[in-house]
Amino acid sequence: MRIKKGFVLRNVCGEQVVMGEGLDAIDFGRLLCLNETAVWLWQQAEKRREFTVDDLVADLCEEYDVTEDQARTDVAEMLNEWKNVGVAED
Repeated sequence: MRIKKGFVLRNVCGEQVVMGEGLDAIDFGRLLCLNETAVWLWQQAEKRREFTVDDLVADLCEEYDVTEDQARTDVAEMLNEWKNVGVAED
């Protein structure tokens, strides 16, 4: 999986938001607001360029005090949302 080209994380009025760069990507109805953990995972995904659920689960367990089962559930849910709004792809 990877983050689609042209999508970036930006601070907008104190909120961390994923948005498209360039005039063709502007769709204010599709901005994705991320919480602190999702921002951290987005940054890990950007570093890897290509990543799997297992990659992000391992990263999350290493950084935060969370069980592998809970991390897997949370990461899978988050990646499904990212795919549904079109900011990540297989």
